[in-house]
Amino acid sequence: MLEKDGVNMRLLIRETDAAFMNTLRRLIIAEVPCMAIDDVVIIENSSVLHDEIIAHRLGLIPLKTDLDSYNLPEECPCKSEFGCPLCRVTLTLDVEAKEGTQVVYSGDLVSENPDIVPVSDKIPIVKLAKEQKLRLEAYARLGKGKKHAKWQPVSMCTYKYLPKIKIDSKRCDACGECVEICPRRVLAKNGDKIEVRNLMACTLCQDCMDACPQNPSAIEVSWDDSAFIFNIESTGVLPPERIISEALKILDKQLNELVSQVKVAKIEKD
Repeated sequence: MLEKDGVNMRLLIRETDAAFMNTLRRLIIAEVPCMAIDDVVIIENSSVLHDEIIAHRLGLIPLKTDLDSYNLPEECPCKSEFGCPLCRVTLTLDVEAKEGTQVVYSGDLVSENPDIVPVSDKIPIVKLAKEQKLRLEAYARLGKGKKHAKWQPVSMCTYKYLPKIKIDSKRCDACGECVEICPRRVLAKNGDKIEVRNLMACTLCQDCMDACPQNPSAIEVSWDDSAFIFNIESTGVLPPERIISEALKILDKQLNELVSQVKVAKIEKD
């Protein structure tokens, strides 16, 4: 664990390869479910925005998610297109601008479940002029990012090779050209030496190698192809550690299904 807070996590993962890292990244983006508003019933809308635009904006509001209490609609025992308390959460909104212009925010949504609410109360939905109204009911469900981006639990999920930087102290004259050109301030000049100050910030651009007046360069930038820096930024719907945990569960499930299918195919062939 390199860094961690409420929505961000940075990991150093060793003894793996790019195929596994990309699999983990794609599972997080496309397969880990989260809550989002899927259906909206507009009761009254006298604002300047059409019903469809308001519904679209509501769908993109990140909602805090409880994966342990709700089922995916396709896996729910109710088998109803309308949903039930085990697979659907109802949110209502009723705002009227009585005295002047008023902005309707995500915090104006009232959820039947206090655990399933917008991540932020300050996401603007629409601005109402005096005497304009907006009344609606919205229904949130679990979904996956492969169906729509509103169900992606992350706003960023990337990985890169672990950088390796070698400086030949015998050939380096500490001119500082590499320090000045580095956009991430990875290198630093300390007296008559060039030192690596922040290895993890290196983007492997190799501009420092090109800037070095020595030929060949006195600095060498490469990477460890079995170690990766993994960055994940949650939208706030789930903690980053829960997102990674769910992605690994999904990977295990998919691999078990693959093994089962291979065994069946082998039996049928024999």
